[in-house]
Amino acid sequence: MINNNERIRIRRQMQRRIRDVVAERRRARQLESPAAPTADAETTDSPALTTA
Repeated sequence: MINNNERIRIRRQMQRRIRDVVAERRRARQLESPAAPTADAETTDSPALTTA
């Protein structure tokens, strides 16, 4: 049985690995298509979101 401290350590380690993988995939995506806009940019630049 693992204690609470070990559980917290494992959870933080998993979160760190997930963040690293996400950042690596984001960098790879930006390198393969630097001119293409991202989905986030399309949604935040949408005029429908800026008009009240």
